[in-house]
Amino acid sequence: MSKKLFKPLVIIAILLVNSMFAQQNNEQPNIIWITCEDISPYIAAFGDEVIKTPNIDKLAEEGVKYTSAYTVAGVCSPSRAGIITGMHPVSVGTQHMRTRAIEAKFMPEGVPMYDAVLPAEVKAFPEFLRKEGYYTTNNMKEDYQFKAPVTVWDESSAAASYTYRDKDQPFFSVYNLFITHESQVMEYPETLTVDPADVGVDVPEFYEDSPTVRKDFANLLTHIEMMDANVGELIAQLKEDGVYDNSYIFFYSDHGGNLPWMKREILERGTHIPLVVKYPKGANANTEVKDLISSIDFAPTVLSIAGIKPPKYLQGQAFIGKYAAENKRDYVYAARDRMDAQYDRVRSVRDENFRYIYNYHPELPKYQDLNYRKGIPLMQEILDKKEAGEITNPYLADWFKPTKPVEELYNVSEDPDEVHNLAKDPKYQDKLKEMRLAYLDWVSRVGDLSYMSEPEMVKEYMWNGEGEAPQTKPVEVIQAKDGIHLVAQTPGTSIGYRIVKKSEDYKPVEHVVKSWDLAIIFKINKQGEKLEAPKRWKVYNGETLDLKRNERLEINAMRIGYKPYTTEFEK
Repeated sequence: MSKKLFKPLVIIAILLVNSMFAQQNNEQPNIIWITCEDISPYIAAFGDEVIKTPNIDKLAEEGVKYTSAYTVAGVCSPSRAGIITGMHPVSVGTQHMRTRAIEAKFMPEGVPMYDAVLPAEVKAFPEFLRKEGYYTTNNMKEDYQFKAPVTVWDESSAAASYTYRDKDQPFFSVYNLFITHESQVMEYPETLTVDPADVGVDVPEFYEDSPTVRKDFANLLTHIEMMDANVGELIAQLKEDGVYDNSYIFFYSDHGGNLPWMKREILERGTHIPLVVKYPKGANANTEVKDLISSIDFAPTVLSIAGIKPPKYLQGQAFIGKYAAENKRDYVYAARDRMDAQYDRVRSVRDENFRYIYNYHPELPKYQDLNYRKGIPLMQEILDKKEAGEITNPYLADWFKPTKPVEELYNVSEDPDEVHNLAKDPKYQDKLKEMRLAYLDWVSRVGDLSYMSEPEMVKEYMWNGEGEAPQTKPVEVIQAKDGIHLVAQTPGTSIGYRIVKKSEDYKPVEHVVKSWDLAIIFKINKQGEKLEAPKRWKVYNGETLDLKRNERLEINAMRIGYKPYTTEFEK
């Protein structure tokens, strides 16, 4: 071969190799979630005329804005359980708010504190990412209705960050922003950045306009503007670290809310959320998508983006990536069950224009007497008016009626506050039947564990008739000629392991706090504070382990909802 021909062939080969590596890297892109709390789409980019949210607006301008995204519950724990598992909470026993209180005395009578025992095949989806080489971090709220196995996150804390990953390792990192949580609107900041006089356009029909209503709405919008500043700080950090341009970045709220008769509801105001996804390198920038999206679609979508085929058991469907579903959703679904100590059972179906509600307990009022939200000034004003017989708004009065209809139907496109029930209107009987059938089809497919009482679900269904959570059985350690194999004896067990030298004592590693979550808000931690990082566990994926004589194998195994099994093994 002549030198003239050889040189171009070498250049072509190098280009092909570089292209191959670029393609491989693109198949495992970095993925970042920016999660806020308790807000409906009160964002300028989503059409709110009062608020100023320049950082989220810029993210939307550089990404895709999803205008029809909904959560599967209107409150934190069930919603977050659906997001982390890709499963409807009613189908796996995570539907009650919540499975663990601050103290046992705050649980309803007869209900123990518990971690939901999920079906054996169901995992917290970041475990699948870790099996494929991803570094996964959560900063920091979990609230999944169960304790996460060590196989889910490389780190979950106020100091968790992608910056601690191995060189060139792809990552999935979650940052939770707490400032818009319901607890934060119970008091007013020194300065409201939104003028109460300007918020009339946002006051829904089911409120009676008053100075308190307007001040609380201004307070809510002020906290969203604070959260937007947090988003700006985080994005600045991502850019400084060189990961902004080449990452998928999601922004969303864990559910709607957060004022009275908004949060916890499975109406538009409790489940409709803002959702933005920025693609790497600015792809699909400044795009709006109106397709129905459910929050249980987030798990399969992340897996799809990472090039991982979503497991068949998942009830959500990917809307981005290699395994994006061909068929768009016709409906999204939501459920409401126990809130604190108050029981109810309500189900919801939403299509492009209508919402259907089925009430299993029409003998109960829509209103639930929950002490927690009484800290919101507006809630106290509403209750004072009720006691004085001064509520004149029929829509607000409907909240306190002693009973409610079995079925509700709302034309959300024309009635966004959902105050006009069309279930008995002759003109809408065909739509009512369609939505009713959609509900019955859905519940027949996914199941609904609320057909039994919560104590029965926990003690009989999850705990097999015993008085406490089951114990994960010991992992069998098999010594073969080719090395060590680990075999779980409990179906659904996730196995974490570490191999360490016998002669070395564990040396704690410190990570630096950088967070916008509750630990900062409640001053549990300070920005820049150093925390001891957790031990890093590898996820066992059937590989053969090479354990040397001078090494020790540590095992931490658990089926979700069971007690963990831990042991050490040496040759």
